[in-house]
Amino acid sequence: MNRVPGEAENAHSSSVESCPSLRDIHSINPAQLMARIESYEGREKKGISDVRRTFCLFVTFDLLFITLLWIIELNVKGGIETALKKEVLQYDYSSSYFDIFLLAVFRFKVLILAYAMCRLRHWWAIAFTTAVTSAFLLAKVIISQLFSQGAFGYVLPIISFILAWIETWFLDFKVLPQEAEEENRFLIAQDASERAALLHPGVLSDGQFYSPPESVAGS
Repeated sequence: MNRVPGEAENAHSSSVESCPSLRDIHSINPAQLMARIESYEGREKKGISDVRRTFCLFVTFDLLFITLLWIIELNVKGGIETALKKEVLQYDYSSSYFDIFLLAVFRFKVLILAYAMCRLRHWWAIAFTTAVTSAFLLAKVIISQLFSQGAFGYVLPIISFILAWIETWFLDFKVLPQEAEEENRFLIAQDASERAALLHPGVLSDGQFYSPPESVAGS
């Protein structure tokens, strides 16, 4: 006779212990979730993430650094005006550095257009610019006579090659994964806020508690 109440009590205790997830869900703070969602929405309103802005700054640095090295190389050759006429107007693939400067301009325009203006979330644009840069520089080093022109014959191609691959690494391992992670966090927080709103519909006011007209007085 005493076995039935004992089994019922054990079943009740086990059912209570088997529902920790409900206690966890009820412990969600809707205010914290809404604050987190608002912070993510504020980042979206800025239009571009911090890590993507850093990438665009590095792309700009690439162009400016290559331009600076090219100007220094023009001065070393005996003056900017004379060297410009020789490298631009009398362009020679085997001895001119003007094409390396144009290659930096090409990378800058494509990457800024793709990842700053269009806000692309794919690696195909950086893969295209890096492939073109690598192929062009390898061909130029093999065919041209840059190494016979002093230190700049080594410096400009090597630095241009390294900067292009650093941009590829930074976008593929920093920008895209971090933005994807932030987006997943935003979706999780938004989903949790919706669940919390369903579980916490709000505190009922005193006016919402009433007795139907046909009930007995004092019930």
